[in-house]
Amino acid sequence: MHTPEFPRKSAPLWLLVIITISGTLAMHMFVPALPSAAAAFAASPGTLQMAISLYIAGLAVGQLFYGPMSDGLGRRPMLLVGLALYTAGGVLAACAEQVPLLLAARLLQALGGCAGLALGRAMVRDVGSTLDAARDLALLNLMIMVGPGLAPLIGSTLCAHFGWRSVFVVLAALGALTWLLSWRLLPETSQPSGQVSLPALAGDYKALLGNRAFLGFALGGGCTTTSIYAFIAAAPFLFVEQLHRSVQEVGLYLGGLIVGMALGNALTRQLVRSCPLARLLLGGNALCLASAVALLVVECSGALSVPWVLVLMFLFTLGAGITSPAAMTKALSVDSHLIGSAAGFYGFTQMVVGGLCTTAVGWLGSPALGAAVVLVVAAVLGQGGFWFALGRERMGRTALAQQATQV
Repeated sequence: MHTPEFPRKSAPLWLLVIITISGTLAMHMFVPALPSAAAAFAASPGTLQMAISLYIAGLAVGQLFYGPMSDGLGRRPMLLVGLALYTAGGVLAACAEQVPLLLAARLLQALGGCAGLALGRAMVRDVGSTLDAARDLALLNLMIMVGPGLAPLIGSTLCAHFGWRSVFVVLAALGALTWLLSWRLLPETSQPSGQVSLPALAGDYKALLGNRAFLGFALGGGCTTTSIYAFIAAAPFLFVEQLHRSVQEVGLYLGGLIVGMALGNALTRQLVRSCPLARLLLGGNALCLASAVALLVVECSGALSVPWVLVLMFLFTLGAGITSPAAMTKALSVDSHLIGSAAGFYGFTQMVVGGLCTTAVGWLGSPALGAAVVLVVAAVLGQGGFWFALGRERMGRTALAQQATQV
């Protein structure tokens, strides 16, 4: 919708991928090391679980600040600050001798890691046309989803061979390397206003919250993408307890979800030049809704099996992979002066939706039933959000055309 009004240097996409995946890797890399860390601190598993909850909370809330602050001060300096905090959090966590210090370090790590999630998207949108941005955001979105899939495997390997502290050593090293690469290679992609204040931050978000098209795209994008966290949370219980498969197989099954998401993102990158973004939004979400409804029907009929689950969830993630880049592009295009704020709020919405879906999946008892119901509700809300946003977008274009005619 909006394109830059002056030439700007683009950031290397491979570097933005590293920046983006750093934050998501740290989200779940520590999960396999929780028992070892709990034993080392003589703490309960529930206490150490706070290290995951705090990270997700920091990842969500931190994006609300990086976005608008980067609109005022620039993407590059704010990203360097975030990567420095991420690195420092990893070092402190690796050296922590008490649980409170470990939890504080994880929160610091999250408040740094969320910079890449918000600002990587904003930097792509700063310099690209709508179609180019959709293609590149498809790749970044894939990285956000790949992180939770790869992180437990990496974390378990490190913990088994080098101990639980090695997880944070690797994350700190990744943060330091990314900071160095960003300092040397990353250009400023925005035109910062030079103004940052609490009233300005509040004004930016007031403008976004008053933009109904943005709210619809953000709600739809969050419901279509991170609702899959509900299934990820239920998967170990669904496959092991309900379908009597081994624990080792669960990781392979979840890997199939990454394949579906990757294929969906790849399709979007190819189709975006010939297919309207609105059609990709609605069509991809419709595929999510259809597969979620089918999973609910199969579960209620008592015919649930591993093949059914794998096929239907593959289709769900395929639809999510098609929809997400288009939704993100639309959301970040509502106002060319608020790209950073829009990216931050969009990421915040994704994390909130993911957290709510993960919590809600346990309310219905049966893992499969809970996951299916949550996915159906999320897909319905996503479809409604997209229709609403596209309607408001059309109304805005009509109003502008009428004003131009009158002038």
